[in-house]
Amino acid sequence: MASKVLLIRHGETDTKYRGCFIGSTDIPLSPEGRLQSSLLAGPLRREAAVRYISSPSLRTCETAQCALAWNPIAPDLDPDIREVDFGAWEGKTFEEITASDPEAVAGWASYRPDFAFPGGEAIADFTKRVQKAGERIAADPAETVVVFTHAGITRAMICHYLGLDARNYLYFDVKPASVTTIMVHNGRGVLTGLNDLCHLEDRQHG
Repeated sequence: MASKVLLIRHGETDTKYRGCFIGSTDIPLSPEGRLQSSLLAGPLRREAAVRYISSPSLRTCETAQCALAWNPIAPDLDPDIREVDFGAWEGKTFEEITASDPEAVAGWASYRPDFAFPGGEAIADFTKRVQKAGERIAADPAETVVVFTHAGITRAMICHYLGLDARNYLYFDVKPASVTTIMVHNGRGVLTGLNDLCHLEDRQHG
């Protein structure tokens, strides 16, 4: 069974998407995002007995491809670790959504179990698929599982492994191309690293 899970958020995308809700919208990495992703090779080379898993989204697949250019093993694609589908909120900023649909924003902020993004995914369905993926990852025979995924999935996985209420996922901030580390035992985990960006800092100082 896996004892370590590395959750890697994809690299940066184009600046025009910054501050927008991007979930199911399939967009590529920016040139900066590809550079960030290639620098992930440093910490990943140090991991042994690894299995790689990726969301099927373009931005996560590109992140994995850049990070693992040195490695012939391609990641397995898992649709359960794709980002939440924001529906009608896709491509909009929080300010735009708040102005047009404050009641729905309040429902999301309170994390009502019956809440669904307008025209998108229900919170209950999102939580269920994250839990399914988390259980599969914890049961994986590899010692370390590297997961190329999204901010929302990373936050929800933290809650799943730490036994926190799912509504707490909004309290975690996950940066692009960051590494979050969870040590897992019997399906539960300890958060030992959040938003590790040392691989990017090495470039800035070098």
